[in-house]
Amino acid sequence: MEHRRQRAQMFTEAAWEERYQAKPAVWSGRPNPQLVAEAAGLAPGRALDVGSGEGADAVWLAGRDWTVTAVDISTTALARAAEHAKAAGGQIAERIEWTHADLLRWSPAEGAYDLVSAQFMHLPAEPRRDLFARLAAAVASGGRLLIVGHHPHDLRTTAHRMHYPEMMYTAEQVAADLDPGRFEVLVAQSRPRAAVDPDGHDIVVHDAVLLARRR
Repeated sequence: MEHRRQRAQMFTEAAWEERYQAKPAVWSGRPNPQLVAEAAGLAPGRALDVGSGEGADAVWLAGRDWTVTAVDISTTALARAAEHAKAAGGQIAERIEWTHADLLRWSPAEGAYDLVSAQFMHLPAEPRRDLFARLAAAVASGGRLLIVGHHPHDLRTTAHRMHYPEMMYTAEQVAADLDPGRFEVLVAQSRPRAAVDPDGHDIVVHDAVLLARRR
């Protein structure tokens, strides 16, 4: 029961506000590497950045002429992200719309985005599948759905991801929930990446990478 209670509280606005307010920066300030790998060669259009945090992905996309809707549950994170966008200069800040929303309850407009990116959105299985289905519905014809998560391989590393193993998933599991009549799966793989564990040791972690194109 305590495990379930703690798990449920992880996804509240109050919990995320506490996390962001505890530190001047929670994330690295660099765009997620799998987003860079998969989106660098795409022609810019409309992008949805889900769980946008302190804004590194949104700023990176806007710097490449994407018009970005960036969504997060934390107003503290969104305020920091907006400052980062202003500091980036040019027209970057003008290309980003910051949206405060709880992703467990919020639905994006259907068929509205040329790229929908969800980086490390870890939820229990049922709400995760529900969210990913809403994100898939938001992809425009010819657009891309990019979902990246911590692969279950990492449970065997020192990355300290053992607390909620049921929230980890493979790209193949995400792909299996997509309608093959509506999506062509372009990438579904475990992709190794160099990292540093909480104790400062160099390790290899694995990202579950799902990239699919809306038919």
